[in-house]
Amino acid sequence: MTKKLFKYMFLVAFVSLLATVILVMGVLYNYFSGEISKNLLNEAEYIAGAVETGGNAYLETIKNVNTNRITLIGKDGNVLFDSNADAESMENHSDRKEFIDALNTGKGEDERYSDTLSEKTIYQAVLMDDGNVLRLSATHHTLWMIVFGMLQPIVVVVAAALVLSLILAMRLSKRLLKPVNDMDLNNPDIDEEYVEFGPLLNKIKHQNIMINMQMKELRKKQDEFRVITENMSEGIIIIDNNTELLSYNSAALDLLDAEMPEEGGGSAIYLNRSEAFRKAIEEALSGKHSLQNMELKNRCLQIIANPVWADEEIHGAVLIIMDITEKEHRERLRREFTSNVSHELKTPLTSIYGMSEILMNGMVKSEDVKDFASSIHDETGRLITLINDIIKLSQLDEAAPGMEKEVVDLFDTAKSVTERLSSVAEKKNVGFELYGEQTPIEGVPSIIEEIIYNLCENAVKYNKDGGYVKIYVTNTGHMHGSIEVDDSGIGIPPEHLDRVFERFYRVDKSHSKTIGGTGLGLSIVKHGAAYHNGRIEIKSKVGEGTKIKVIL
Repeated sequence: MTKKLFKYMFLVAFVSLLATVILVMGVLYNYFSGEISKNLLNEAEYIAGAVETGGNAYLETIKNVNTNRITLIGKDGNVLFDSNADAESMENHSDRKEFIDALNTGKGEDERYSDTLSEKTIYQAVLMDDGNVLRLSATHHTLWMIVFGMLQPIVVVVAAALVLSLILAMRLSKRLLKPVNDMDLNNPDIDEEYVEFGPLLNKIKHQNIMINMQMKELRKKQDEFRVITENMSEGIIIIDNNTELLSYNSAALDLLDAEMPEEGGGSAIYLNRSEAFRKAIEEALSGKHSLQNMELKNRCLQIIANPVWADEEIHGAVLIIMDITEKEHRERLRREFTSNVSHELKTPLTSIYGMSEILMNGMVKSEDVKDFASSIHDETGRLITLINDIIKLSQLDEAAPGMEKEVVDLFDTAKSVTERLSSVAEKKNVGFELYGEQTPIEGVPSIIEEIIYNLCENAVKYNKDGGYVKIYVTNTGHMHGSIEVDDSGIGIPPEHLDRVFERFYRVDKSHSKTIGGTGLGLSIVKHGAAYHNGRIEIKSKVGEGTKIKVIL
């Protein structure tokens, strides 16, 4: 703005100076022309009077003295005398304006220009008493010749004036704009010396109020958006149509295991360069909805990308990143469970179907019928047990109605379980030892009994001949307790400890048919403990035994 103001001020000064020079020169020129004409008239009247007194001879005496040209013209227009030329050789002057005016009014004047000599001649004529006309003329340069002749001093003066104008325009423009440049636009105050800025400053104040209100509202919405996105477990990324990051939350960085550059911007591709991530961005920016799955450090992520449209053009994309590891894990378990259930059901059903077909066709000796019936009975019992265990797991997964918590005593429940399993333990020559005290907890009686029963049953099944099963019940107070089952069995290899609680998982599948069981016992223990917000601790050593502790 300073440059603009300076330019205009200098231009005004220059035009004003130029106009002033031209005006002054014109005024001076007209003034001096008028003075010359006036002096010529006075001198013509003086000489005319002298000629009338002393005759034409007087003209000869002043011919070489007077600098002006003197011409005596007769009544008929013929030249009688001329101080600069031969009168007889001169043309008739009866058509000259100054001559005609003098004859009519007693005085006449005229100006004639010479384009070739760039001069102007002024004529003054007076009528004498004898009817003749005396004319004086003076020649001087035109205005442009005078200006040209004074060009050097004029240029010097104009140049000096221009330099002065430059300096004054520069200083004045800075001085005028200083209060504007020094103005605090956030808190504009009206200076008494510059009251002209009042309307502008009032508008600025009003505008500041509006801007502050809008900024406050924008910050509020931005904070709300940030709070919402930062508390999301899903990652969110917003990019423009050049893949440049516009916004993101910390969950997105955590899920992608990425770090933002210090400048906080850049392309979203830098966060993750996997094919699935890049494909999601490319499809979204091409105007398509994209759904991609990707694996990253033992986690399964799902990326949902949608384009952002405005005025029928794509201006960017929004990416939602979700951790579906647990969902995929459940889906895998479901598939495995379905496969295992199918296998576990098929085996006894095949046996039952085969033996029943043999019986139906009468291909069994009468003495073998009892063995076949016993086998069918055992396989059917195995099926019923398997189905019951599946139903129990389903109830735990779905939190089936009727599973209401009440006060249960762990010690009494453990004692009841050992009594139920005593006959099985005697066959294996395994002894039960129960230690502890009365431990009331809040739980579902049937589930607590299933937990203890499955732990004790496994401890007996996988024990050695003449081994032991020690049960420790501990009261931790506040309606909480723990139960630990310690056996002297075959133990579990370390590489299997993390998987023994999976459904249908068996450490040694070759002995599973011999030992029996459905492979769901420890899975029921795990889900039952989880239903009561409990936790399980397991320790085992091959050949020495296993300790499993459930804290409820």
